[in-house]
Amino acid sequence: MADSGNQSCLTGAEDTVSLLVCLFHMWEEWAGLGQEDYLSVLEYLLWVFTPLAIVFILPFLIVILLYLSILFLHVYKRKNQLREAYCNNLWDGARKTLAMLWDGHGAIWHGYEIHGMEKIPDKGPALIVYYHGAIPIDYYYFLASVIIQKGRTCHSVADHFLFKVPGFKLLLEVFSVIHGPQEECVRALRNGHLLGISPGGVREALFSDETYPLLWGKRKGFAQVAIDSQVPVIPMFTQNVREGFRSLGTLRFFRWVYERFRLPIAPVYGGFPVKFRTFLGDPIPYDPNINAAELAEKVQQAVQSLIDQNQQIPGSILRALLERFHTKHKGH
Repeated sequence: MADSGNQSCLTGAEDTVSLLVCLFHMWEEWAGLGQEDYLSVLEYLLWVFTPLAIVFILPFLIVILLYLSILFLHVYKRKNQLREAYCNNLWDGARKTLAMLWDGHGAIWHGYEIHGMEKIPDKGPALIVYYHGAIPIDYYYFLASVIIQKGRTCHSVADHFLFKVPGFKLLLEVFSVIHGPQEECVRALRNGHLLGISPGGVREALFSDETYPLLWGKRKGFAQVAIDSQVPVIPMFTQNVREGFRSLGTLRFFRWVYERFRLPIAPVYGGFPVKFRTFLGDPIPYDPNINAAELAEKVQQAVQSLIDQNQQIPGSILRALLERFHTKHKGH
């Protein structure tokens, strides 16, 4: 009877919608699904996809936090309009307030620690060179620590696409972020500022993985900046930064899109509350007898040494989570 009913259903279908409804009922009868079965299937799908949804949503929460920071700056600016003409450092209070917020977030969510802060000079210039995670949230925590502990604002170099993100202009200006022409970097250092840069940039953020390869290619512009400015270079690496957030950039399609169109669209997932420890290496002093290529190689070796000393390879999200309950760390 069911077969004859299905046949009449198919022959009686007058349009595409009717045909699809008919096919759905045929599949339902063939699978023997009832209402309770549907509920079981839905529960199973919910169980499977909820964790996946969470790990992809958490990176967006970081973006929301950034926009909340921008909103705070806009409110702060309006609140202090009358003081702007009388105060040369209008944004110091805003920077320190946001630094406290980000420092608190790092302490609560990642148990953030920084080792070697004494290597950051209390005054005078230095170039900080760091490994770039999928989301450089560890670098945000570092900037907050420098503001709180050193009373200094570390200038930063960011990819040009960040300056095209709607609403980010004020945040980038207040925290002295530049898009990276060598002349501008040299000017910042000669004016006595700290400057942070990741030679791997977006490429390293998207296409590095839990084995922590440095994707610097033949980049040596940062080294030339240090030579022209005659400043020391301080290497930096954060343990477990790839376990906090990971990228799907290892998939061939996203790599092709970036190489072809320079669009960093590879999805980032994570937000796991893993242990973060930032390590600052010994400063590499200015040496007039080496060129940019030699200095770039020396700095890369220093960052690689920090990775080798402080990061278990390959990285493990579970291990990094368990490290929240331990005080020991590899190599120190």
